[in-house]
Amino acid sequence: MTPLIDPFARPITYLRVSVTDRCDFRCTYCMSEHMQFLPKKDLLTLEELDRLCSAFIGLGVEKLRITGGEPLVRKGIMTFFRAMSRHLGTGALKELTLTTNGSQLSRFAAELADCGVRRVNVSLDTLVADKFAAITRWGRLDQVMEGIVAAKAAGLRVKINTVALKGFNEDELFALLDWCAGEGHDLTFIEVMPMGEMGEEMRLDQYWPLKDLRARLAERFTLTELAERTGGPARYVRIGETGQKVGFITPLTHNFCESCNRVRLTCTGELYMCLGQEDMADLRAPLRASPDDALVGQAIRAAIARKPKGHDFDYSRQHVSGQVSRHMSHTGG
Repeated sequence: MTPLIDPFARPITYLRVSVTDRCDFRCTYCMSEHMQFLPKKDLLTLEELDRLCSAFIGLGVEKLRITGGEPLVRKGIMTFFRAMSRHLGTGALKELTLTTNGSQLSRFAAELADCGVRRVNVSLDTLVADKFAAITRWGRLDQVMEGIVAAKAAGLRVKINTVALKGFNEDELFALLDWCAGEGHDLTFIEVMPMGEMGEEMRLDQYWPLKDLRARLAERFTLTELAERTGGPARYVRIGETGQKVGFITPLTHNFCESCNRVRLTCTGELYMCLGQEDMADLRAPLRASPDDALVGQAIRAAIARKPKGHDFDYSRQHVSGQVSRHMSHTGG
């Protein structure tokens, strides 16, 4: 089988799959408080998600990241994880992982580990309970902390993803770093992205460029650039004094497009070739049109042939250039 290669000679080996647009939080930078979620009939069934993901794996995808919304609120989701674990067993899939808000980890961590999940990314923007409640609207910090403890107990490696928000968690930079060092968690900071109709002014008010954050770290610590990549867009440094690894995802101040090896599948079967572009391919129609995967394979190849060279997010001119209209929860992180 010819592997998936995009027009810029980049092999596509990483698929991010949103299994639901629903979430038990309402984080202010991700979705509105009163979200209109998709009707169930529009969603791919777990069996259809299995078929699509398996088709991608057959075409050379080696890393599968499950996202949402909150993936663990989807009813029966562990059936899907168990189904995907068979590809780990054959060696076709090298890694099965997920991004979660941590709220359901205490319930599912052990089962995830049994399915071959070895690491999880947990989104956590503050260690202060009141601030956590404010930014997630519906979340409880103690529930997430219990989930992280359960994940660690199950042998899962935890990476904390923190969105850098000016005026919100600037003052927690070193507290987050110290906590992660003490718990053995890696930490990655992410610039806020212009996704969904959240209002430009709010975005610009929240925008904290990671070069500023990194400069603040460098005042206190010795930072050494690391060449490693984990298949995603993060750039990593090692902190000399603590030995810990810190990542930076900078879609705005530094495009990471040149080495992009990933595409995103939504819970309705839309394939987005670029997070920062509106172009997408409908895979649900060919999936439902035929019980075999020939049409799906053709549709996937046709979509990859349209993958653009990069995106265009830019806050520098004090308006959001390249803003996309869908919410982050729709595409899946």
